Amino acid sequence: MTDTDEDLLAEAYNRGLAAERAGDRAGAAAAYGEVLKLDPSDRGGVSVRLAALGLADAPQRAPEAYVAALFDQHSEVFDSLLVDQLGYDVPLLMRERLLDVAPGPYEKSLDLGCGTGLSTEAVEDVAKHRTGVDMSTGMLEAADEKELFDTLFVGDAEGFLSSDRAEAGAPWDLIIALDMLPYLGDLKPLFDGVARRITSKGVFAFSSETLPDEAFEGRDWRIGPKQRFAHRLEHLRALLSERGFEVMFEEMIVVRYDEGDPVPGHLILARAAG
Repeated sequence: MTDTDEDLLAEAYNRGLAAERAGDRAGAAAAYGEVLKLDPSDRGGVSVRLAALGLADAPQRAPEAYVAALFDQHSEVFDSLLVDQLGYDVPLLMRERLLDVAPGPYEKSLDLGCGTGLSTEAVEDVAKHRTGVDMSTGMLEAADEKELFDTLFVGDAEGFLSSDRAEAGAPWDLIIALDMLPYLGDLKPLFDGVARRITSKGVFAFSSETLPDEAFEGRDWRIGPKQRFAHRLEHLRALLSERGFEVMFEEMIVVRYDEGDPVPGHLILARAAG
């Protein structure tokens, strides 16, 4: 993409944001449509914004280019941003609950959407061999500096789980996916992959975001007003049950804070069938 195209892209995106803030839905749709024409990979995530505004059907997941760009942009200050500014403490909460119901130790852990390694850092002392996967190279560089992981891979979780790389490393007796579901709509490929790569009696620990039941309008998932995917608890339970998992622990939690407002979600620990 040329510098001229990048300038046009930025102009169209900013025009869309301005229209969105002004309540001009038609103007936002037109501007974001221009963004998608200039950048079909959708680094700005406008397909998700359009769906959140009710101006387009929801994609099955957040665009890979958008997720990678978003986290690359914040990789150097990610821990401070997430923990100090957004009040994110789900990894420590997972650790507490894991030690209560399934303390391990674990031979091999897999951290999907590992970011800088906050989740693996929380269970470092109970997992002997630790693998991380993330789409953001910036995040993986930050994670590598912490020397938490034995192995790191660049890629999306679903693709990794179906790859030869996962075949070579599997099975894992602890698979973690904290703060990753908000970037996925259809969770079946992810849960299929986890079920395929986990050991008998292995533990799957993950978090999700949710909305009031009426907001789902009969659907299992939808994009919320903050452009993140939310999932119904009953849907998560069904996905686990269909794949032979037994829920050991589930809890309604505050995942983080957004402009001071608590974001509700769930923390779930499930054991694979023997």
